[in-house]
Amino acid sequence: MAGTASMLCLIILTLFIPPLGVFLISGCSVDFLINILLTILGYLPGHIHAYYLEYVYYKNRQAVIAEPAPGVYSDRIQRGGQHNYGTIP
Repeated sequence: MAGTASMLCLIILTLFIPPLGVFLISGCSVDFLINILLTILGYLPGHIHAYYLEYVYYKNRQAVIAEPAPGVYSDRIQRGGQHNYGTIP
C-alpha cells in the first residue's frame, strides 16, 4: 500500500513540476538535467520524459533481472532503486 501511495503522489507531483518528480527518483543526475532542458524547451516533452523515467523506475523495482532501458542514464532508475552492493555485474 505504501508503494502505491508514494507512486500516486509522485505522479501527481510530476503533473505540476516534471523535473521535481525526476529528481525524487534519480537524484541529481544526467536524467534530471535532461528533464530540466526538455521542460524549458516545452512543457509536454518534459512530461513525456518524466513519465517514461517513472515507468522504468517502477517497472524495474518489481523485476528480478531488469534489462537496461534505452535513453535512461541514471543507475538508480535502471535498478529500480535497488542497491547491488557486493555483487559482480
